[in-house]
Amino acid sequence: MSFIKDIRRILVDGRILIEKEWEINMIVACLLARGHALIEGVPGVAKTYTAKSVSKLLDLDFRRVQMTPDLLPSDIVGFYVFDQRTGEFRLRRGPIFTNILLADEINRASPRTQSALLEAMQERQVTIEGQTFRLEEPFMVLATQNPIEMEGVFPLPEAQLDRFLAKIVTGYVSHRGFVEMLKRVYEIEASIEELKPVIPRSELLEEISRSASVRVDDSVLDYIASVVEETRRHPAVRLGGSPRSGIAVLKLAKAWAYLDGRSYAIPDDVKAVAKPALVHRIILKPEYELQGVTPERVVEDVLTRVPVPKP
Repeated sequence: MSFIKDIRRILVDGRILIEKEWEINMIVACLLARGHALIEGVPGVAKTYTAKSVSKLLDLDFRRVQMTPDLLPSDIVGFYVFDQRTGEFRLRRGPIFTNILLADEINRASPRTQSALLEAMQERQVTIEGQTFRLEEPFMVLATQNPIEMEGVFPLPEAQLDRFLAKIVTGYVSHRGFVEMLKRVYEIEASIEELKPVIPRSELLEEISRSASVRVDDSVLDYIASVVEETRRHPAVRLGGSPRSGIAVLKLAKAWAYLDGRSYAIPDDVKAVAKPALVHRIILKPEYELQGVTPERVVEDVLTRVPVPKP
């Protein structure tokens, strides 16, 4: 478990990613839970830097795809090309054959291209010309999107949003952090390029396996189910959390407990991951949206309503 401490020491204490500790922890938690993450934030808040830094420290292959309207599914998964020397078709693998794929500005790609990620995210495999290829473990899609863009984008359908284990909302640093960033801007860029792994890939796979064995008491399972069910009963919600959202809360809570150095999950772990696991799975009634109600507020309200199990 020392690897997460090393990551925090290098990136947070070393002032490489300023005020991004929560985002780092959540990305690593998603990786331990074998899930994918949607990072939402305005341009220029270090979304790409955060993903690249974590992948370097974990000794993982990292590929970045800039999603654009003219991008084709084959640009992501790959395609066959004819080799004139051998007279055979040869597979040219796309960037999805990696450990961490950063799909930058995913909502700029067409729905056809967005759907090319679905099989990989759910089945951890891709099919090219009828032939199926397994993806190497660990595999994780980190997608980013700008919350304020309304033109030239294709909003992700609910079915694809549901494939993301967590939605990580990131924002601006504080004034003090901003000043610190301006002081060290060139040093930060150089430090990211020089990052070295803190854990071999083989050991990381063992950490993922240990994370899955974190114990969860029946009372905590009941708490998770009650939280998810309460989202369906909330007066502002048209569509609440599904069983898959409860599984997402469970997996993230176990990973969050493991990152905290515990072999068991507690209700505080559920509270810590409830927003990232649920907000992108809740659809509000239009009249409440007009009143300024947000999925974040709904989750906060639900957490205050549902009784916390006693130890």
